Amino acid sequence: MPELPDVVVYLEALAPRILGQKLETVRLGSPFVLRSVTPPLSSAAGREVIGLRRLGKRLVFALEGDLFLVIHLMVAGRLRWKAHGAAVPKKVGLAAFDFPTGTLLLTEASPKKRASLHLVEGEAALAAHDRGGLEVLDATPEAFHAALVAETHTLKRALTDPRILSGIGNAYSDEILHRARMSPFKRTTDLTGAETASLLAAIKEVLGEWVTRLREEAGEGFPEKVTAFRPQMAVHGRYGEPCPVCGTPVQRILYAENEANYCPTCQTGGRLLADRVLSQLMKKDWPRTLEELEEKKERGRV
Repeated sequence: MPELPDVVVYLEALAPRILGQKLETVRLGSPFVLRSVTPPLSSAAGREVIGLRRLGKRLVFALEGDLFLVIHLMVAGRLRWKAHGAAVPKKVGLAAFDFPTGTLLLTEASPKKRASLHLVEGEAALAAHDRGGLEVLDATPEAFHAALVAETHTLKRALTDPRILSGIGNAYSDEILHRARMSPFKRTTDLTGAETASLLAAIKEVLGEWVTRLREEAGEGFPEKVTAFRPQMAVHGRYGEPCPVCGTPVQRILYAENEANYCPTCQTGGRLLADRVLSQLMKKDWPRTLEELEEKKERGRV
């Protein structure tokens, strides 16, 4: 899923291309991508783009006349900048936004089609799409601490819950927790003041570094390789590969449709974390350390 760094760089790339330009028309490749009825999508045609902003993981195009186009890319949604009038791809194309300078394509390489497009009128209607999470890059230590301890959650859950923190998803939460050297299962209410400060610093460092890295990668062009799995990442998507800090094989926990990747040495004091399914299946046989895991592998029990 495109997260804060990806959305920021998308918006930066769009600014010189569509800011101050009139949206000529919106062509839908799939009627299901449009999730709003009033105002009608046709009312956006001919209006100038007067602003661009990020709302969590959503991209917002502010149009003259107090209208806002809200694009949520979800997991597999991507944006492509093409020549004016480019066709909407048949299999993955959801919508095309035509400007005098070119055409922005919204695509989604997934049969689930979760990406969405809304057209709303007025700031109040736009605010309804804000999940309310704290904007971490601008957060003070006090505001960050208050957001974390309002409810008891694991750090992995707190980082990825848009009602708590804004713009962070599965990939960057793994990287942040590795940088902070904290377990994804540590409870928010168990954090010391020093740990809270360390976590906030890790958030700002990791997200800032990736914004810079993706910005440099795109250069003057449009971001083309937006993915949650990058070779430069420390732990996310690197199960079984050596941790870049200590060399320990990266481990993972699978749950629902997500996963948590972590380094046992850097983050959990050498202890292996078990997801619910494996814990129930193996019970007392679940290995607690990497040494036990290797022994069980040799015996063919894992």
